[in-house]
Amino acid sequence: MLISHTPKPFKDRWRTPIEVFRALDAEFNFKLDAAADKNNALCKAFLTEQQDALTCDWNSNGAIFCNAPYSKIMPWVKKAAEQCRKQNQTIVMLLPSDTSTAWFYEGLNTADEIRFITEGRLSFVSAETGEQGISGNSKGSVLFIWRPLEREMCRMTHIRKKELLPLTIGCST
Repeated sequence: MLISHTPKPFKDRWRTPIEVFRALDAEFNFKLDAAADKNNALCKAFLTEQQDALTCDWNSNGAIFCNAPYSKIMPWVKKAAEQCRKQNQTIVMLLPSDTSTAWFYEGLNTADEIRFITEGRLSFVSAETGEQGISGNSKGSVLFIWRPLEREMCRMTHIRKKELLPLTIGCST
């Protein structure tokens, strides 16, 4: 059993590594971070806990990024599917890779693509210290991608961690 040493107030506030965000931003051109605060937002426009992204619309003039709180993933997966249709925007959500969960099955039935990040775990950035975690993530990571188009089935793809990170060279975000 893995035991977390992260204090409760910071458990859901880990930031996506900037190099990972930059690589994804180069592909999707994000305009909104749907789960952020002033200390970890990765887009100029972002929704805070006080704005409650689970109850408001994710208004955006472009793709939406979301590193959802891992303590309650299912409502975020459902909201992303809803907002993709409603906003007619692509939504990319970074989640732990756990195919045994109900939220994974929900995403499988609503997302256009599930992209596994293989051959390594991401080291997220601590909201408490601003430092990249040294003990590592307890699971691999996966991207759920909802696109505003009709789909027949969810595509499963993968990218190696070492292939994702070099994509950031030359990015200015």
